[in-house]
Amino acid sequence: MQVTSTYRYARISAFKAREVTREIQGRSASDALDLLTFSPKKAAVMVRKTLKSAIANAENNADLKVDTLLVKEAVVGEGPTFKRFRARARGSASPLRKRTSHIRIVLADELAPTAPVSRSRKNRPAEQASTVAADDQTKSESRKAPGARKASTRKPAAKTPKEEADESAETAESAPTDAKAPKRESAAKEENQEE
Repeated sequence: MQVTSTYRYARISAFKAREVTREIQGRSASDALDLLTFSPKKAAVMVRKTLKSAIANAENNADLKVDTLLVKEAVVGEGPTFKRFRARARGSASPLRKRTSHIRIVLADELAPTAPVSRSRKNRPAEQASTVAADDQTKSESRKAPGARKASTRKPAAKTPKEEADESAETAESAPTDAKAPKRESAAKEENQEE
């Protein structure tokens, strides 16, 4: 069930009030009240007043419990703007816009107590703790021994043409005497054959 409360013609701009309503949207009503109590903004006072009114409506009109209330919507719409002016130099005037807003809060009784998702290791039963410990041990072993993984499944990385050229240059530089020696012998044999 949904319960609403509206503060109409609040003397604050909608832009400033939306900063506060964004914070409480989706929270439980009690958490939202706590947050608004300690917020230093002017809009927090107005939003808190509206929220308290919505909680009172839920308790008295709809017979709902405060513990189950959730802030489903916290919407701020623009109200009428009062147009005034301020006297300026040389008899001129500059406009003043005194903005107002309408603050609307919708509460729903959708908040249900939920069990914690994960518990600490101290609270786990002995059987679960032993299986978790075994899983942790296998994970740590696999982290320590990266070479133990399947090496055959990995494909060698493809080499770029630049890498291939660098490798061929390295092999040519590493054995210059071995490569030149057979050439000299073959050159000598050719000279002997020509003579």
